[in-house]
Amino acid sequence: MAKHHLDTKTALSTVDPVWTRIRGEAEEIVQREPELATFIYSSVLHHDRLEDAVVHRIAERLDHSALSGDLIRQAYNDALEADPDLGNAFRADLVAVYDRDPAVSRFIDALLYFKGFHALQAHRLAHWLYHNGRRDFAYYIQSRASAEFQTDINPAAKIGRGIFLDHATGFVVGETAVIEDDVSILHGVTLGGTGKENEDRHPKIRHGVMLGAGAKILGNIEVGHCARVASGSVVLKDVPNNVTVAGVPAKIVGEAGCSEPSRTMNQMLNANGN
Repeated sequence: MAKHHLDTKTALSTVDPVWTRIRGEAEEIVQREPELATFIYSSVLHHDRLEDAVVHRIAERLDHSALSGDLIRQAYNDALEADPDLGNAFRADLVAVYDRDPAVSRFIDALLYFKGFHALQAHRLAHWLYHNGRRDFAYYIQSRASAEFQTDINPAAKIGRGIFLDHATGFVVGETAVIEDDVSILHGVTLGGTGKENEDRHPKIRHGVMLGAGAKILGNIEVGHCARVASGSVVLKDVPNNVTVAGVPAKIVGEAGCSEPSRTMNQMLNANGN
């Protein structure tokens, strides 16, 4: 099925075409798969806006006997009331999945089924809680997300919007890490620290970067704007803008191959290393 691409600015407008598309996709599912009608109604069609649908789905997945999904929903609502722009981060991440994952032809897929999207939105709640005097609640959300999604993202880590976290399993992010906007990340990536001093000790991933599967970036180093880190690489020093690095330890093997690797998702190196 051919995709109808949405301009990012249009997708984040007050008209909310993303939510309109998702509701239409939900109605199609109900017609085609009536067995899923209850799930689709409770997850999508029951809600008036995208924010409520995202909150419902994540709270449903994080629900546990130790802390109910209703209390998690209330925490999300507190966060959204204090910072309505959080909803635009939800939308930007959905657009990122739709635009960059060739296996995806609908916006609803990530909302309902993709744990990478779910893990990111759980972190957004944990991050808000962490910075608003509710650190124990933040750590609880981190712990539940780790158990449910097989990711481990410290609540203090700063993550931008338009993030595509593909597959997600084994994604680890340390306390002082920063991920800027429009970054794409494959499974098994670690943004780790070095040493045990309580200081800035984790990587800074700049706009437009693509991190290949199993890449390990260690220490307070910078992966520059629109760089590409090849799968399985171990990065121990700064990476300049617009280059590809590969190997253990990682070295520059050529240009990034395009103006914004996070959008093209090309993980292949040619014979020249590019």
